[in-house]
Amino acid sequence: MASGLGRRFGGNKLLADFRGRPLVQCAIDATANIFARRVLVTRSAEVAALGRRQGIRTVLHAEPCRADAIRLGLAALQEGPALTGCLFCPCDQPLLRRDTVAALALAAEGEPDAIWRPAAGGAAGAPVLFPAWAFPALAALPAGRGGGAVIRKNPDRLRLLAIDDAMELADVDRPEDLVRLAAAGK
Repeated sequence: MASGLGRRFGGNKLLADFRGRPLVQCAIDATANIFARRVLVTRSAEVAALGRRQGIRTVLHAEPCRADAIRLGLAALQEGPALTGCLFCPCDQPLLRRDTVAALALAAEGEPDAIWRPAAGGAAGAPVLFPAWAFPALAALPAGRGGGAVIRKNPDRLRLLAIDDAMELADVDRPEDLVRLAAAGK
């Protein structure tokens, strides 16, 4: 999901440089070759073009809410063969590792009716892998709500995948976050 407005960042953070590449490229790389289909939902024509150049289906929109981005992405994914699940991955977590995303997918194969999230030190974060049974609830989210609403209604279905590095879950909201995360783990 690349649909944030970037208000706190002061511009299109997804095109900001992170260690020599656009921030959005980190999410593209972290999800590469793991899932049957990928869709990049964005308000930015430049981000959409970057995704298309890499063979990723893109949905360019001007809708106001996170629920809109979820609905649009889910609809685009469901245009193909039936899916068993869907990973919602924010594009502003530059330290998210491909191994973590692959581990979420593997965990979901073992327990396909669970909602999967990574967690470091017990604190859950994104991305979140939702099973197919959650698709109707995600598609019906009211304005201003995200996937957390589905999780809160189904706490017994939530599973946490323990990861060692909490920095994987850190996101970029402001320019200083980008600088801090770029310096981390070097």
